[in-house]
Amino acid sequence: MPGDDLTPSEAAILFVLMAEAREVPNTELRKRYGVDVRKSYRDKLNRLGFVDSRREGNTFLHQLADKGWVRVQEDLNFQSSQGRILGGALTALQVNLRDRVMGRSDYRTFGEMFALTDVRAGTAQPGQQRTLDLRIRQAYAALAAEPGAWVSLTRLRPFFGDVDTADLDEALRELEREPDVDIVPESNQKVLTPADVAAALRLGGQDKHLLAIGVG
Repeated sequence: MPGDDLTPSEAAILFVLMAEAREVPNTELRKRYGVDVRKSYRDKLNRLGFVDSRREGNTFLHQLADKGWVRVQEDLNFQSSQGRILGGALTALQVNLRDRVMGRSDYRTFGEMFALTDVRAGTAQPGQQRTLDLRIRQAYAALAAEPGAWVSLTRLRPFFGDVDTADLDEALRELEREPDVDIVPESNQKVLTPADVAAALRLGGQDKHLLAIGVG
């Protein structure tokens, strides 16, 4: 387990935001689930890069960040002396979603499983092969908070497990020539994880990490 010292409550917040897979007002989280992402939780999860938060009116809106999607795929500590059974239930749910449910489907990540749009990278039948550029656009739409928002290639690539890496890279290079598409390097190289480095696209003599579609 990564040494980020997440408490059971903080791990549960990540799990709720994973299930929602969208930007959610804190007031809605309290009303629907009894989950309050108070300042101490918000500050820590923002600092770790697991959650993106922004203020709107009298509340904050939260969504799972790219690093958060990677983190929920790893073991989380839900165990609490005040809720041992509940913690055990959440642990069982996470482990079996990851190790059994995904193993019996063509989902490869929780990001695919909980995307608001079904963009699984399944095996296409003859005569039904979607072009890669269309698939990339659909995957982006499922991951992006809004048109033009930045999505890391780390999150995008798992949607294309059936596609050769060289073919996907070429499709991304072709797509980048479209006027509504940008692919850029991460400006803060210090925040890049090994997964981000591995997912980078070599383009124009640079390693690029972020995709935006629907730019002005």
